[in-house]
Amino acid sequence: MKSLILIIPTLTIGLWEYVRHAFLLPYISMDLGNWLAPLLVFLVTMTLLRKLFAMIEVMQEELQKERAAKAALEEREKMAQELHDGIAQSLFLLSVRVDRMEQSHAGRWNDSLQSAYQSLRKTVYEVNEYVRQAIASLRYPANPASRPWLESLQHLVAEFKQDTGIAVELNWSLTDNRLTLKEKVELYSTIREAMINVYKHAGASRLWVEGKDVREQGWRCVIKDDGAGFAPGSEPDSGGGFGLAMIRDRADKLKWTFEVQREQDLTMVVIGKEETDDTTDPDSTRR
Repeated sequence: MKSLILIIPTLTIGLWEYVRHAFLLPYISMDLGNWLAPLLVFLVTMTLLRKLFAMIEVMQEELQKERAAKAALEEREKMAQELHDGIAQSLFLLSVRVDRMEQSHAGRWNDSLQSAYQSLRKTVYEVNEYVRQAIASLRYPANPASRPWLESLQHLVAEFKQDTGIAVELNWSLTDNRLTLKEKVELYSTIREAMINVYKHAGASRLWVEGKDVREQGWRCVIKDDGAGFAPGSEPDSGGGFGLAMIRDRADKLKWTFEVQREQDLTMVVIGKEETDDTTDPDSTRR
């Protein structure tokens, strides 16, 4: 573009002088030709060169934005690393010590101490989860458009398969605009928590993550596995773990539907958001 800006005026005046002396000399006087030459260069400058200058300015602005975004990402990555090496590691050691405390005092606590211990354990678990979410959020651009929703899920599934060895199948047709930005963040955390819960407690070899639209504005997400599941008639989240309890609490806060069910030797965690109308959808989840 810089070369064009330098060359175009020279070519313009050169071409004009050639045409003027070769073809227009009998029709245009010398004085008129001398006046027309700068006028022609001015018109070319105001049309072609201004566009080139505008394009250069746009490119410079984009470059500045990219530099600023890169600097912000580097700073976010540094903060994420500090969180991981500091707070996250400390929380992990704290959770290990809490578990050891339970093992060393098993059967010697009264109900009040047991309740206090369970509350402490849940708090440590929740704080650890919040820190993990903060680390994951810091390691990706703040602008959600720069990292598409489906790409985030694919990245989550790929990491889970690599870390656990469990085969995961992602079937996702849920339209992005069905979810707000907050719902995308919360649903991502919910799916991750459900997958981790399967790995820790279910002993599954396969896992499916599905998402689809329901009616005009609703949606439905299902995480199912071929693991051990839960005993018939028992509460799925009553086994001492807080994974499903946290998912249930998150669904309550966001007014989502939540259900855990067992069908055809598969355990299904179903989360959804449905429109309120009189028509009952056969695929709808139950509260």
